[in-house]
Amino acid sequence: MKITSEKIKHILGNPFRIFIWLITRLPYFRFIKDTQHANDRISFNRWYKQKVLGYNKEAYWPTHYTSRVVGAHNILVGVGTNPGFNSGCYIQGSGKLYFGDYTTVGQNTGILSGGHDIYDHRILFGKETRLGSYCWIGMNCMILPGVTLGDLTIVAAGSVVTKSFSDGYCVIGGNPAKVIKTLEPEKLVPIKYKKPYHGYIRKEKFEDYRKKHLSI
Repeated sequence: MKITSEKIKHILGNPFRIFIWLITRLPYFRFIKDTQHANDRISFNRWYKQKVLGYNKEAYWPTHYTSRVVGAHNILVGVGTNPGFNSGCYIQGSGKLYFGDYTTVGQNTGILSGGHDIYDHRILFGKETRLGSYCWIGMNCMILPGVTLGDLTIVAAGSVVTKSFSDGYCVIGGNPAKVIKTLEPEKLVPIKYKKPYHGYIRKEKFEDYRKKHLSI
């Protein structure tokens, strides 16, 4: 991150900012510098609310403090994918929940991999839910347990996805969601971050983290 004269003045204007600037130079906070050009830029403030104040503390990727993540150990997020980064989301890992690379989840969206028995609500069940790479889930959507969305599936705002669209490369929408438009795979513009992260974890270290901490 380039340090300009304006940035220096901003930091020096408040002693607390000096403290924050110094600690973010530590190796542990490399993700702040390395994600400055990512779609979901990680800030110290976001890390602090999550890891110190405890909002979605168990999630290994950055989330908004108004979102809720359940069962983070059952959730696998790809590079550049941070479900719940936007406000008001409910990301539920009762069953196994997979996200591909560079997928975006809009505000107030629910993505579920489990539910309740219809006769005894105390009984929970898990269903594997998968979202591919380069998906874009519009705001106020609901993706139900057991759904698979292939790569480059775009879900229109306010949709309820009750079945799978495994082939991907389409725009879906409505309640229940249906195909609105098919997309041309060869027109996909791939994204490749120079310093890829799975949430807060560098890509080259993620497999070790996965083996130690995840059930997926």
